[in-house]
Amino acid sequence: MEAISGLLSAFGLSTAAGLNAYLPLLTVGVLTRLGVIQLASPFDWLAHPIVLLIIAALAVLDFVGDKVPAADSVLHAVGVVIHPIAGAILFLSANSELGTVHPLLAGLAGVVLAGGTHLARASVRPVATAATGGTANPVLSLIEDGIALVVSVLAVLLPVLAALFVALLVFILWRTLPRLMRPWRERERAARLN
Repeated sequence: MEAISGLLSAFGLSTAAGLNAYLPLLTVGVLTRLGVIQLASPFDWLAHPIVLLIIAALAVLDFVGDKVPAADSVLHAVGVVIHPIAGAILFLSANSELGTVHPLLAGLAGVVLAGGTHLARASVRPVATAATGGTANPVLSLIEDGIALVVSVLAVLLPVLAALFVALLVFILWRTLPRLMRPWRERERAARLN
């Protein structure tokens, strides 16, 4: 049961890293620092005070920058590299104590989960920007940050609930995204015909 819990935790943390690379790292570091969880070496460096300060500073910069329409595009481009790396670190750190998954496979799983989530997130932004003139981007960013924080905390404390929450979000997106994109696609099609 502990192995399944560890995998669900790794799954949740890596998925959350696709939405916000820094909040899951900060969550794991702070909870380790508080003694709520323990990270095996070499991942215990995430709880070092200097590392926590650096991650916190990056989280604040990302939080503010992602609310600014021009800066959010740059952050999403850089995020193609940052988010998968954070996902790999988080999957490896959650799996390191149990060792249920080979480290290479664990790192790859983290890259795929965080990278896939980030690419899905980054592909929705242009649609929102085009449909609302960029006014919805700060709201979407705030929602993404909130979801990343909730999933991160749940992944550590209640991994099964985190996995269910992520599955519910994927289902909701799968059902609603085509409807949300339809007006944008119709405008694009009309623009090409003119």
